[in-house]
Amino acid sequence: MLNPKEIIAVAVKALDDKKGKDLKVLYTADQTTLADYFILCTGTSNTQVRALAEAVEESLSQAGEEPHHIEGHRGGQWTLLDYSAVVVHVFTEEGRAFYDLERLWSDAKPVDVSQYLTAQGE
Repeated sequence: MLNPKEIIAVAVKALDDKKGKDLKVLYTADQTTLADYFILCTGTSNTQVRALAEAVEESLSQAGEEPHHIEGHRGGQWTLLDYSAVVVHVFTEEGRAFYDLERLWSDAKPVDVSQYLTAQGE
């Protein structure tokens, strides 16, 4: 079983490899019991949102981590992958603007994503 930082590392790498845009990781443990971290990413179309979510699911599955829950909303504008301590949100630009999770979780601490991208390349 992976720890949250390992889940983030695998998920961020998968999203980056599939050209996900505006990738953000928020530390939410101080704000909610839902998850310790939220990963936010934007796809350029409903098709890319699906591909990004599938890439995360496949990469984490290969690492031995299965999602507890997957949800899709509004015709592919938002897909949520729940890995307990880490929840991955993949949006279209319209979906991300509509749900505006950065504003809702503005008290959450941003995590430097580049550390995960660098760590994967070593």
